[in-house]
Amino acid sequence: MQKLYGVIGKPIAQSMSPLMHNEEFRQLGINANYQPFHILDHDLKTAVEGMKVIGIEGFNVTSPHKTAIMPFLDSIDPLANAIGAVNTIVRENGDFRGYNTDGTGFIQALQSAWKKDFMNEQTRTLIVGAGGASKAIYYTLLAKGMKYVDICNRSVINAQQLIEDCPYEGVSKALSLHEAELELVDYDLVIQTTSIGMYPDITNSPLDLEHLRTNAFVSDIIYNPSETAFLQQAKHKGAQTQNGIGMFIHQGALAFKMWTGITPNFERMTNIVTEKLGGTTC
Repeated sequence: MQKLYGVIGKPIAQSMSPLMHNEEFRQLGINANYQPFHILDHDLKTAVEGMKVIGIEGFNVTSPHKTAIMPFLDSIDPLANAIGAVNTIVRENGDFRGYNTDGTGFIQALQSAWKKDFMNEQTRTLIVGAGGASKAIYYTLLAKGMKYVDICNRSVINAQQLIEDCPYEGVSKALSLHEAELELVDYDLVIQTTSIGMYPDITNSPLDLEHLRTNAFVSDIIYNPSETAFLQQAKHKGAQTQNGIGMFIHQGALAFKMWTGITPNFERMTNIVTEKLGGTTC
């Protein structure tokens, strides 16, 4: 009997997850299908109940439902509960349990590109932005042992609130964008988590990287365009760069393994997504 998986969101037609997962099912000989579901806000509870009734084994959750879905699940992983957002649902003993693989997916993507032991007390990290993606990455970095992680944001109050709410131990400070620009030389790793520079506004950048150190690693979680103005400037300064395709692939691969117990082929998943985007992994 064919197993069913999927992704819910609003909108959802643009999602590349079905393409990526269905190709892996085919290549690995798994009798399963992954479908997109456009779910309106007021239908979310009914949708979750319906998915359980029809026997869906697991599904992903994207905007705008990552937080709103939490009350309708049977249980939530502690990290996802702390982050306050869920992006992966796994059916466990008939129940739906929520996880957040965004932060872990980001770390795995970073490890694959930056051949360095960066999860230690020596690495100094700056996160640009204080939204949902920033929160997932910030909480996960601290939960897994990174110590020095600062956050800069247009609203310093929001950055400070994110730091104060975090249940994991670390040494962090909130900065304005201008303050961060002046202190860039202090950071080994810079992570851009906002939507600034995303298609179609591809000429915009959240920070001036004039003071970026040449041996820094700069990551932008945007993957369309494949190289944002932010990454172009970082590369011009001599930094190593990475776009958001790696995070997207790794968080999807984590969900795939959670559902099936099988580690998918990262290279194949990356190729199918980059081919669809018509870009590169940076």
